[in-house]
Amino acid sequence: MNFINKLTAAWTRNDSLLCVGLDPDLARFPADLQAAPDGIVRFCKAIIDATADLACAFKPQIAYFAALGAEDQLEEICRYLRETYPHIPLILDAKRGDIGATARQYAREAFDRYGADAVTVNPYMGFDSVEPYMEWADRGVIVLCRTSNAGGSDLQFLDVGGQPLYQHVARLVAEKWNRNGQCALVVGATFPEELAQVRAIVGDMPLLVPGIGAQGGDVAATVRSGRTANGMGMMINSSRAILYAAPQEGEDFAAAARRVAQETRDEINRYRG
Repeated sequence: MNFINKLTAAWTRNDSLLCVGLDPDLARFPADLQAAPDGIVRFCKAIIDATADLACAFKPQIAYFAALGAEDQLEEICRYLRETYPHIPLILDAKRGDIGATARQYAREAFDRYGADAVTVNPYMGFDSVEPYMEWADRGVIVLCRTSNAGGSDLQFLDVGGQPLYQHVARLVAEKWNRNGQCALVVGATFPEELAQVRAIVGDMPLLVPGIGAQGGDVAATVRSGRTANGMGMMINSSRAILYAAPQEGEDFAAAARRVAQETRDEINRYRG
């Protein structure tokens, strides 16, 4: 099953547009896991098990693992996701962007080493830096378009032939780059008007939407701006707000994560119709 088919099935099966990000920060772990050699694996597996029926995708952010020298733990987590929840897409958030020969190695890392269904990439160096990922014809290529950070405007609003650069990127991906039909775009929840403009450009192409939760994006405005006609089309990511929802008195981290994930999934669903 290719990425888009798996994602579409997950939207329906779990009645969810929620993507759960996996950004392990040891300083925010429960005390008993901070010093454990397998603490990252145990933490992430507990989060996955607690939220798997509420999510349309899981998105490990590779930097959080690489900074700790924990790529082997990331491999184990990815393997666990593929084997235990094979119906839920695994998105490797890497934001890679380099020349073709190097891009091919990054693609091998994402798709062969970690077994990801999709990977995030940076289009700044043009199509030949993105094309190598498409050699894996069933995998998703999620291209940065209008990012959720304030500094994204430094470049993404530059005028390109009478349109801002982020809209030019959206058109390029939708009209020229999407050769396998497995592309998606990253568009931040912090800019709902621009999110709506991207949706108008790309039709039903999936959008990975960071920026709710800890970044403060408005859920109602996000869903109304980015949903497709059938109330789908989005992977609305929340990471820290779910992962670190504890402590509450008497509530462990996995239970807290489930509670917040369910609240977020249900809030998203209120605005889908």
